[in-house]
Amino acid sequence: MPINVILVDDHAVLRDGLSNIISLEEDMEVVGQANSGAEALQMIDELNPDVVLMDINMPGMSGVEAIRRIRSKNTKVAVLVLTMFDRDEYLYESIRAGATGYLLKDAPSGDVIEAIRSTYRGESTLHPIMARKLLDNISGGKKTDRGSSEDSLTPRELDVLNLMVKGLSNKEIAEQLFISDKTVKIHVSNILKKLRVKSRSQAIIHAIQHELVLLD
Repeated sequence: MPINVILVDDHAVLRDGLSNIISLEEDMEVVGQANSGAEALQMIDELNPDVVLMDINMPGMSGVEAIRRIRSKNTKVAVLVLTMFDRDEYLYESIRAGATGYLLKDAPSGDVIEAIRSTYRGESTLHPIMARKLLDNISGGKKTDRGSSEDSLTPRELDVLNLMVKGLSNKEIAEQLFISDKTVKIHVSNILKKLRVKSRSQAIIHAIQHELVLLD
């Protein structure tokens, strides 16, 4: 079964171009195109796509609001943002709303295709510029209380997580916290396991969505 994709953008030329590119891939298919968030919501109910490729700034309902409504109605639909805006607030609001990844429209077409596949697998994709913004902003944030769920990170794991998002290596984290490299590896493994993610970039996105850290 191919990956069913819906394109949401108010520029028809861009949608048609993306559709042509995606149609060349044997494992995915564009099942619908929408020019607004409101139209996308209606289309999703009818077509039940796997992945929605969503712009942010559109007439009427914004992409962020559309993402929020999509995720509240159908958690099985994954949303990947593709926009020209590299503003911090769009990035954070999109991720908090439930977007799995965030790409800029200057990304190579091959990166967009691979991002669709990654999104379908439940993985996260960030444009390099936006990944840098996350690292720069999260590094100055403060931790918040996640509550008492059994998967809550320990204080030490939160310390390690914050150093991870600053871009420190395991060795550098060990030096910073005065612990061994082996202990750091154990903490990192526990963090990924508790957050149910597979990589550090996914841990960053999860941290924003669940407010493990506050952004400056």
